[in-house]
Amino acid sequence: MSGAVCFAGTRVPVEALFSNLAIGLSLAEFLEEFPTVTDEQAEAALIFGGEHLKSFDRWQNFESAA
Repeated sequence: MSGAVCFAGTRVPVEALFSNLAIGLSLAEFLEEFPTVTDEQAEAALIFGGEHLKSFDRWQNFESAA
């Protein structure tokens, strides 16, 4: 997958989850479209993404204060 981070045991890029959610698909619809991705994998990606965004926000606030 040309260096893209994929869900373990699949060829589905994690980015596909966020792209599909961004265009309005529900998590259930994403999982239906990509049956090789488990509920647990999708939920873990969302949690990881959320934590990463929190870190990014903290960094942005730090940069603004400097």
